[in-house]
Amino acid sequence: MILYWIASYLIGNLLTAWWVGKWKGIDLRTELSGNLGARNAGAVIGKSAFFLTFLGDAGKSAFVVWLGRYFQFDLWIIAAAGLLVIGGHLFPFWLKGRGGKGIASFIGVTVFLTPKLFLVMFIVFALCLPFVRSATLTMLFSYGAFIVAAVLWQQLGWTWPLIIAILFILIKHQKDLKESFENRFSKA
Repeated sequence: MILYWIASYLIGNLLTAWWVGKWKGIDLRTELSGNLGARNAGAVIGKSAFFLTFLGDAGKSAFVVWLGRYFQFDLWIIAAAGLLVIGGHLFPFWLKGRGGKGIASFIGVTVFLTPKLFLVMFIVFALCLPFVRSATLTMLFSYGAFIVAAVLWQQLGWTWPLIIAILFILIKHQKDLKESFENRFSKA
């Protein structure tokens, strides 16, 4: 179990955007937001970089879930590994903690570990986006729905590591959330 958790964090350190940037001869840490995630890769390099990065980051997290299921670990152990793979993505040791913002990694974990909760999150996102008109602000509603559904369906006992991951993701998005909030409501 401990080895599984260590491996999960190390797998999280494999930042797809860094490799895509290297392939294109670009250090994404010095471009636009400086973030090593799909959104920045797409903004700097293009749509193909966005999709490659998203699939790579979601894929590494899905692999961690698959590994936990393969070894038949308890759900909370796999969820903790999900937190660690996301943590490795957010705070890679080899880049002094300057990684991505974790959304693709979170999606990779939740789609394969708890598809019902992911579906709730996705539906709330899709329903709220046309009204809120900001993907960054809409994620607050979708993460909130994830937590509420986990409580209502009595899954909090094993999904708590994913809720911690949500808190870390929101902390990483703090600046974006503030800017989106100001942009959205200063025009009202």
